[in-house]
Amino acid sequence: MIGMDEPLFQALFETEEERRPLTVAELNAEVRGAVERQFSRVWVEGEVVDFKQVGQKGHWYFNLNDGDASIKCVCWGGTNFRIKFKPQNGITVRLRGRLTFWEQRGELKLTVDSLEPSGEGALRAAFEQIKARLDGEGLFADELKRPIPFFPRRIGVVTSRTGAAFHDIVNVMTRRAKGVSILLAPALVQGEGAADSIRRAVIALNRHNIGLDHSNRLDVLIVGRGGGSAEDMWAFNDEALARAIRASEIPVISGVGHEIDWTICDLIADLRAATPSAAAEMVAAREEDICAAFTAYGERLGSIVTHRIRDLDFQVETLGSELDSSFMTTMQTARFRYQNAASRLSPAVLQQRITAARSQVDNLTTRATSAANTILQTRGESLGVAAAKLNALSPLAVLTRGYAIAETAGGVLRDSKDINPGDEIDIRLAKGKLKAEVLSTE
Repeated sequence: MIGMDEPLFQALFETEEERRPLTVAELNAEVRGAVERQFSRVWVEGEVVDFKQVGQKGHWYFNLNDGDASIKCVCWGGTNFRIKFKPQNGITVRLRGRLTFWEQRGELKLTVDSLEPSGEGALRAAFEQIKARLDGEGLFADELKRPIPFFPRRIGVVTSRTGAAFHDIVNVMTRRAKGVSILLAPALVQGEGAADSIRRAVIALNRHNIGLDHSNRLDVLIVGRGGGSAEDMWAFNDEALARAIRASEIPVISGVGHEIDWTICDLIADLRAATPSAAAEMVAAREEDICAAFTAYGERLGSIVTHRIRDLDFQVETLGSELDSSFMTTMQTARFRYQNAASRLSPAVLQQRITAARSQVDNLTTRATSAANTILQTRGESLGVAAAKLNALSPLAVLTRGYAIAETAGGVLRDSKDINPGDEIDIRLAKGKLKAEVLSTE
C-alpha cells in the first residue's frame, strides 16, 4: 500500500493549538502535489463509460470503470490526435497517464498520454476503425501491390531476434534455399513501443538499399512474428506501420501469427503468408522449383539423347546398306557412259573438230581486228574536230590575237566601276603577266 506524504498526513491530525487550520485551497494544493509526485506515471485498464468529445480541439472526457470503482479521465486534443484508435462506450482499454487533482473542484482525474484497446471487443472496434480509414484512402487496392521478385537472392527480415519466427525463417531458408542471404532488422513484436520498433526497422532496411548496386540490394522484406493473442499481435495493426509498409520501396511479405489471424499488416502488404514459415517458403520456393525443374529436365534430356542415339544407330546401318547398293549402281552407270563416250571420241573425229574450231577462231580474229581499226579511226577524227572547237573557244587563243585579261584578287575585272585609282591589277597576256597600278577610271 502506498503511504501518504508525511507532511500532509501530519497536517490532517494536528490539533488546533499546534497549527492553524488549512484553507481549502491550501489543502487541495498539498493534495495535488502529493498525488502528482506519487502517481506521475501509471498504467490502468478498465471499461470506457460516458465518452464525450468536446470543443473544437476535440478533447476526450470519459470515466474508466472496472465494476467496483470509477475514475474520471481526460485526453487533451494535443495528445489524442496521435492515438489512431477512438474509444467507444463499453469497450475495455489500457491507458498510460498521470494522476492530477483539480484544486478548484476537488476532483481527482487521470490525464491520458497514450491509449490502446484491450479485450476482444475493443481490439475489434479499433481494427475496424483503422481498416476503414486506410481502405477509404485506397491503400489496400490490388493495383498498389508490388510483385514479388521471381528469384530473390537477398531477404530482409523484421521480427524479434530471439523469437521463434526468425528461427523458423532461417531453418526454411537453410533447408530449401541455400543461395539466399538474410539480413535481420531486430524489432519488438509486442507490447509498448512495438509498432514504432517494427516501423523503424522497415524504414531502416529501405535506407540500407540506398546507394547499393542491384546485386547487393534487398529483394524482398518479410515482416512478422509467431502466433499469440490478439493483444500480443496488436502492434501489427498500427496505422503508422501500415503506411510505412505501403511507402516501402522493397516488396513486403507479411507473415503474422497463424493462418486464421489477420492484421492490418496482412491487408496492406504486397503478399500475405499464413505464418512466418510460410513466408519463408514463398521466398524459397523459386530456388527449390528451379532445382527440381533442372533435375527433371536433366533426366528428360538424358532419355531423349539415349533414344536419339538408338535412332541414329539404326539410320546409320540403313544408310550404310543403301550406300553400298547406290555405289554399285553408280559405278556401273559410270562405266557404261565412259565406254559410250570413248567409242564416239576417236582420233579422226577429234582432229576434224579441232580443225573446224581453229578456222572459226581465225575468222573471228580477222573480223575483230577490222572492226577495232574502223572504230579507232572514227573516234580519232571526232577528237580532232572537238579539239579544234575547244581551241577556238579558249581564252588563251584570244590572247594570241593581241587581247589581254585584267584580274584583281577578286577575279576577272569586267567593269571599271569595280576598281579604284591606285589599285593594283594583274594583266594576263598571251605570254606572261604584267602587274600595273590604276591611274584613273572611266
